[in-house]
Amino acid sequence: MLAALAAAEAGLRVLVVEKSRYFGGSTALSGGGFWVPGNGLLRRAGVVDAPGRAREYLANATAGETPESRWGTHLKHGPAAVELLARRTPLRFAHMAGYADYFPELPGGSAVGRAMEPRPFDLRRLGRDRARLRPAALAAPVPMPVTGAGYRALNLVARRPRGALTGARLLGMGLGGMALGREYAAGGAALAAGLFAAVRAARIPVWFEAPLRELAVEDGRVTGVVVERGGRRVAVRARRGVLLAAGGFDRNTELRHRHQSAQLDPAWCFGNPENTGDTLGLARQAGADTAFLDEAWWFPALPLPGKAPGILLAERSLPGQIIVDRSGRRFMNEAVNYMTAGQLMIRRELPVWMVFDQRYRNRYLLAGAVFPRQPLPRAWYDAGVAVRAGSVAELAERVRLPELPATVDRFNLLAAAGRDDDFHRGDSAYDRYYGDPTIRPNPCLGPLDRGPYYALQVVPGDLGTCGGVRADGLARALRPDGTPVPGLYAAGNAAGNAFGRVYPGPGATIGQGLVYGYAAARHAAGRLPDPEGAA
Repeated sequence: MLAALAAAEAGLRVLVVEKSRYFGGSTALSGGGFWVPGNGLLRRAGVVDAPGRAREYLANATAGETPESRWGTHLKHGPAAVELLARRTPLRFAHMAGYADYFPELPGGSAVGRAMEPRPFDLRRLGRDRARLRPAALAAPVPMPVTGAGYRALNLVARRPRGALTGARLLGMGLGGMALGREYAAGGAALAAGLFAAVRAARIPVWFEAPLRELAVEDGRVTGVVVERGGRRVAVRARRGVLLAAGGFDRNTELRHRHQSAQLDPAWCFGNPENTGDTLGLARQAGADTAFLDEAWWFPALPLPGKAPGILLAERSLPGQIIVDRSGRRFMNEAVNYMTAGQLMIRRELPVWMVFDQRYRNRYLLAGAVFPRQPLPRAWYDAGVAVRAGSVAELAERVRLPELPATVDRFNLLAAAGRDDDFHRGDSAYDRYYGDPTIRPNPCLGPLDRGPYYALQVVPGDLGTCGGVRADGLARALRPDGTPVPGLYAAGNAAGNAFGRVYPGPGATIGQGLVYGYAAARHAAGRLPDPEGAA
């Protein structure tokens, strides 16, 4: 949608084609933050930064997996893309203060954070288009527009007054909005809704329920598309180019098993259920190469029965829990960023297990839905996702984790010292963001010593795959020899991750979708020149 706005603003005639009946895709199901260093919104929020620091950070974080000619676009043209977002949509934004880069200790990294998120947005402003917004997998029991900052506070609802006050404020906004005929949404739903409102205001046509069937190719150049609409195939000529921004192959079991792991279940994905990788084969037929098909935006999850998977984000940073492999040994810093956590998990025999005690259960929100002191759902036990026991030894026997007692003893010793010598949990500013600030000296460490004890299955869920069409810094699809496929662009999860195998900061997936969509549109309009020596 941002690419459409950029192309229209540059004077092009634009058509948005959507496979499903809904707009928003995986973005509408996400937290909605975007990581674009150096943008004007950050500066106006008082964030002090410099282009050289962000460049140094990305050079270190990407570690050569992608060239600077690819990821450098994110820094060079990202501010203009965000300015367009702010100028053309009715959205307002807030800095996600303290939400550190995911590797803040690297040279150029930021502990203050470089991510922005939309403020709550009234979905009723969409009018009849409100019904077109992709619905969440699970409806909230009460209307609460939970922002990223609000989510952080709610996780500590039983620990700090701020958590309860935040919950009351958000509930008041939701219920108060209803009383006034408004429907406030936060996160990705707000971002997607604001973008769609801007697309409608710009009078850009959008075709729904029109899946892509072919890319038209003439003399090696992509000249248009064939889509299925109303039961018939419709050819659309695109003189300046076609942008593939159709998400990844999240729900394609065959592709995920072939390129990633036979252990994976697409039901563990948090992304758009329509993402089946339809554009991947079509791009290959047009001559495009692919990149990073073995990767995803991994996100540890609970494989819950009969519903969407349960999130494990703040839960992994909080004191009083560990994650162990099938032998009962810890194998990672539980608080590490979710993509890195998934990369570590997928190398293990699945599931792995999150183990915690009753004190942890009394203190913290779990899976974004089970409140402190609330019993775990009976269905979790019935499905074998959750196991409960009176002692660590009994839990180890029931789950068949023979080394768990020794692991808990070792972890409790480290927690007492406030220092994780084994995996350095709590050393990073990122780890501490979701920690419990009432626990000192390390807000991420606390013993497991108050029964009963619990174990939950944990699997490498994901926010979507991040491998796809190999693209350059202008989002042009590239052939295996590195030359562009004329007329074909790819952005977002339809393209190979601009940052290689890493997630540099909160919202980097949405951020690169915005930036490379913008770059594609500007290049197609002749507003961005080809790099020197490019074909």
